[in-house]
Amino acid sequence: MDRIQHQRIALAGYIRAQRDSILAAWHECVSEDPELTTASSISHAQFTDSIPRVLDAFEHVLRAEDGVRLTQADLEQRAGAAEHGLQRWQQGYDLRETMREWAHLHRCILLCLERFVQERPELDPQVATEAREALVWLCGEGASESAHRYTRLQQAEAAGRMRDLESALRELKQVERNRATMLREAAHDLRGSVGVITNASAVLARTSSEETRSQYYHVLDRAVGLTQTLLADLIDLARLEAGQERVQVSEFDAAALLRELVEGTRALATERGLFLKTEGPATLIVRADRVKLQRIVQNLLLNALRATRRGGVTLRWRAPRAADPSRWSVSIEDTGPGLEGANVAPLATELREATDKAHEAAGLGPGPDAAPSLGPLRVGEGIGLSIVKRLCELLGAAVELTTVPGEGTTFMLSFPLDVPSPSSDMP
Repeated sequence: MDRIQHQRIALAGYIRAQRDSILAAWHECVSEDPELTTASSISHAQFTDSIPRVLDAFEHVLRAEDGVRLTQADLEQRAGAAEHGLQRWQQGYDLRETMREWAHLHRCILLCLERFVQERPELDPQVATEAREALVWLCGEGASESAHRYTRLQQAEAAGRMRDLESALRELKQVERNRATMLREAAHDLRGSVGVITNASAVLARTSSEETRSQYYHVLDRAVGLTQTLLADLIDLARLEAGQERVQVSEFDAAALLRELVEGTRALATERGLFLKTEGPATLIVRADRVKLQRIVQNLLLNALRATRRGGVTLRWRAPRAADPSRWSVSIEDTGPGLEGANVAPLATELREATDKAHEAAGLGPGPDAAPSLGPLRVGEGIGLSIVKRLCELLGAAVELTTVPGEGTTFMLSFPLDVPSPSSDMP
C-alpha cells in the first residue's frame, strides 16, 4: 500500500470517528436556518434517516483502490440519497427544504475534512484534492438523486389525486344525469296528471249524464291526489338533498309499527286480489326515527303492491343475529314482474331500472265520454325510491335489491339497532 492510499484510508477513518459530530453539526445548522422549519417537528432519528448510508459511501470512495469499489460506493450513495428523498417527502418537506439540507450537510462534512487537513501538515495535497472532489460528487449526486425520488413521489401523488378527482367528477356527472332523468320523469308525470285533470274537467263541463259525471269526479279526485303526492315528494326530496331533515331518535317497538303498516295497506292488497303476509318476532325494541322508518317501509310496501298483479307481498323483519348483534333487518318481497337484466346490487345502482320498469303515465281514452283507463297509476316512483335511499342514509341503513324477471323483487334493509342521536351543535 503506497503512502497516498494509506493517507486516504486514514482520512476515511477520521470521517468515521467524527460521524456523530458531523451529524450533530448538521442538525444544528438546519435548526438555526430560519428558512427550514419542518426539521423541528421530527425526531433526531427521523432527521438523520439514511444519511449515515451516504457517509458510508463517502468513506468507501476514500478507501477505494479500483473501479469496482467505486461503482459499489456509487450505488450505495445513490440508494441512500434516494431513501433520504423518500423520507423527506413523507415527513412533509418541500423540495427546496430538502436541497438546503444537502447544502448544510456538504458544508459540515467539508469543515471536518478541512480540520483533518490542517491537523496533518504532512498530508499529500493530492489526498485533500481527491477528497474534496469526492465530497462535491457525493453531495451533488446525493442532492440530485434525492430530488429525483422526491419529484417522482410528488408526481405519483399528484397523478393519484388527479385520478381521484376524475373519478369523483364522473360519479358527480352520473348523479347529475340520474337526477335530471328523475326530474324529467317527474315533470312527465305531472304533465300526465294535469292532463287527466284538464280532460276530466272538460268532460264534466260538457256532460249531463250523472253516471259519467260520477265516473269523472272519481278520476278527477284521484288525479288531484296523485298530483299532490308527487309535489309533496318533490318537496321532501329537495329537503333531504339540502340536508334539512333531522333525525328524531326515540325507543319504540318496530314489530308493532310494521304490523300497523301492513294493516293500513291491507285494503289495497284485497282490492287487487293479492295476499299480504307478515313474518317476524312479536316484539322488536329499537332506537330510531319512527317517522322515517315508517316512510321507508311504507313507500317500498306500496310500490310492491302496485307492481304485483298475481300472488302478493311478504313483509319480514328479523331481530339481530349473533353474527351482527347491532343490526336488525326488514325485507319486502313481492311476486311481481321483477326488473329485467338486474342483479343483486345496492339500491343506488338500481333506481334507474326500477323507475323504467314500473313507470306508467296517466291518460284518457279518445272520446269525451270514453271510460277512463288509468291502470295501476304509479306516478313519481323514481322520486319515491330516491327518498327511500336518502332516508336510509340518514338512519345508517344498508339497502340491497334482489330481482328475478318474471318472479319478483326483494328489497332488503339492514338498520342499526340503536341509531345515534344527532349532536346538539348540528345546524
